[in-house]
Amino acid sequence: MSKPITGQELIRMFEGWVPKSLAMDGDKIGLHVGTLNKKVNKVMVTLDVLENVVDEAIENEVDLIIAHHPFIFSPLKAIHQDQEKGRIIEKLIKHDIAVYVAHTNLDMANGGVNDMLMDALGIQDHKVLIQMGNEELIKIVIFVPDSHQEEVRNALGESGAGHIGLYSHCTFQSPGQGTFKPLEGTNPYIGSKGELEKVDEVRMETILPKSILPQVLKAAQEAHPYEEMAYDLYPLQNEGNAYGLGRIGKLKEAMTLEDFAEHVKSSLDLPALRVVGNLKRKVQTIGVIGGDGNKFVSQVKRKGADVFITGDLYYHTAHDAMGIGLNVIDPGHHIEKVMKDGVKHKLEKECKDKNYDIDIITSKANTEPFQFL
Repeated sequence: MSKPITGQELIRMFEGWVPKSLAMDGDKIGLHVGTLNKKVNKVMVTLDVLENVVDEAIENEVDLIIAHHPFIFSPLKAIHQDQEKGRIIEKLIKHDIAVYVAHTNLDMANGGVNDMLMDALGIQDHKVLIQMGNEELIKIVIFVPDSHQEEVRNALGESGAGHIGLYSHCTFQSPGQGTFKPLEGTNPYIGSKGELEKVDEVRMETILPKSILPQVLKAAQEAHPYEEMAYDLYPLQNEGNAYGLGRIGKLKEAMTLEDFAEHVKSSLDLPALRVVGNLKRKVQTIGVIGGDGNKFVSQVKRKGADVFITGDLYYHTAHDAMGIGLNVIDPGHHIEKVMKDGVKHKLEKECKDKNYDIDIITSKANTEPFQFL
């Protein structure tokens, strides 16, 4: 039987994938409007929070909007109902719709926006383009009675702990004996109040990214039989997975810049795009940064890319790219719309695995500001 989920539980699960720690300094992420301290029945994923999107959310009786682009980026000095931002805020509050934003953390996350773009283009075996750091790893040690080894081990693995390379559910355990004396006010699973209890237990340990600790602890505590689960946490010097801006990878076969531009256009369902470079030149190594990647042109060239796909390309930056022999394709900023289906499918899978009762939809409203003639 499926169970309800609160906004806090959903976002805790979501942040296990796109932790706030990945966001660039000053980025406006997290909860923008409303509260997460409520049951959510329906969630809508959108690229932007505009008035047509909010009207769509109201019509669909949505409880929570998950957006990529920040709704409130600059501090508000006033809220006027005769202006779009004020009307949106009024509608959100009136209809009890919360807005949560994952911006550059969703760009950098493994499986995030840039990976979604590479997947849409059919570019396999891609890796981080501009590395910003490595995930911080920790070790968790849990003391588990023999009777619940499998339950706790499975809970750790299913919640994301125990991944080493291409292996999952990696743990180590050693036998021992635990002692405890239940005091007044307790309801012990084993033993009697006021009496010292000795129990055969195992010391179970595994590794995990620090960013997913809340969800791992929650899963372990739900599987563990004791009122108070005994556990230790240790910081590690091991290097976690790399994270950073953009992705770089290779086409299976080289093609002309012109043919590749047509491939981008059709793969991302675009009416038009801008191209810088020799259309007849063969290209194979592709770098992608969704959104505005103007300031990274030189770095992308140094990484060995033949083509750089990014939006909002400036006139003078295009000249700079030509000067260093880097082809550029500007498909616009709106290509980040791939995140709508990507986030929807990721959350649907996790909620289904955990048996949560929730409906996740994507916004159908058009937020592309440009028209192409």
